Amino acid sequence: MDEDRYNMSLRKFLKQVGVTSQQQIEKIVREKGLRGSGELRVKVVLTADGTDLNHVIEGSIDLS
Repeated sequence: MDEDRYNMSLRKFLKQVGVTSQQQIEKIVREKGLRGSGELRVKVVLTADGTDLNHVIEGSIDLS
């Protein structure tokens, strides 16, 4: 396996996840008028076809 190629591909994917996730969160906060309403509980579930990967990240975003 070409380590550099793998790392670049992984970073590209993670950047896409981060950017698009932020855009979707900003959109829903704006559309639902959630600013100033405390916190928004969020969860990300990462899976990979053909593997038993099931990584869950939960957290909250301060909307005050």
